[in-house]
Amino acid sequence: MTLPRIPFNRPALAGNELDNVRAVLESRHLSGDGPFTKRCHALLESMTGSAHALLTHSCTASLEMAALLADVGPGDEVIMPSFTFVSTANAFALRGATPVFVDIRDDTLNLDESIVADAVTPRTRAIVPVHYAGVGCAMDALQAIADRHGLMVIEDAAQGVGARWRGRPLGAIGDLGCLSFHETKNVVSGEGGALLVNRDDLLERAEIIREKGTNRSRFFRGQVDKYTWVDVGSSYLPSDILAGVLLAQLESADALHDARMALWARYHEAFESLERDGFVQRPFVPAECDHNAHMYYLRLPSLDARTALISSLVEQNIHPVFHYIPLHSSPAGRRFARAHGDELPVTDRVSECLVRLPIWPGLGADIERVIAAVLEHAHTETR
Repeated sequence: MTLPRIPFNRPALAGNELDNVRAVLESRHLSGDGPFTKRCHALLESMTGSAHALLTHSCTASLEMAALLADVGPGDEVIMPSFTFVSTANAFALRGATPVFVDIRDDTLNLDESIVADAVTPRTRAIVPVHYAGVGCAMDALQAIADRHGLMVIEDAAQGVGARWRGRPLGAIGDLGCLSFHETKNVVSGEGGALLVNRDDLLERAEIIREKGTNRSRFFRGQVDKYTWVDVGSSYLPSDILAGVLLAQLESADALHDARMALWARYHEAFESLERDGFVQRPFVPAECDHNAHMYYLRLPSLDARTALISSLVEQNIHPVFHYIPLHSSPAGRRFARAHGDELPVTDRVSECLVRLPIWPGLGADIERVIAAVLEHAHTETR
């Protein structure tokens, strides 16, 4: 008998999404910056403590806005990890800047703050920490480097909604923070994102960039009697329909968070013995970090060991996935970016051995099937 499929991800509904979408349709305000968008802005600002939140149609859009606000261009450099999604680098490469890839820490898989300073050159304009798996980077050390060299800090907090570093929400610590509400994230709107503008002096230009380079936002607030093209920009607004979905999710963020944390804790407990026996490495969360259970991953000893585990689980209709192919080894990475140093050994090693297990609210008792399958495979391999 074929067992039911356990997918890697299944978006969870909070309950009010359909009611909100119906209300948006009935209001006849379907485009961006409608009533539901404004309610999302207020709720995000309350949740994160950020001075200003602006919804976007994706985290990619937020990163592109951040690159524009940082005024980077040809000849400039931006420091970031190679172990990240392509949007982190693309946003700056689109402006003609050069992403400079720095290796990651072996414990958190975040940007290694101990070698970032060595990567700074007179051409460096910004540091982009990526909070992998919702575990915060060492923001004090990175901010100190940025302050010393007059650099912007742009947080890629795509995986960080609901997580904190030393009590501060991820995305609200640096100059700018970029969030994602893609269906694979903790809080979802299908597609979607937000830019957290943590400096008042950046807000007006952020609104202009988001509104196709016009001062349309000021016009709608009655601050100017007409609007016009005043800067570069693009169309980064999401529909108010998506904002209606997102609002329901944000209002239920605590419940969604608690459900994920319970699943994460169960995985972590179940695989303690495998780590003790050297079969896997479990995620590491520093004491100063409150993570958000965005993902649960295991690190295997080798590519072959990871491939064997994935194959074993797929045979049982369980669908884990691996993660990033390092950007520094990609064709576009070699063309548009450069690595700091000759090699990024931790990045390369982690990319080959990491596997992510299914984790989503509603997984329920199926988590025991995943755990049993991993344990069975481990015991078979170590006999």
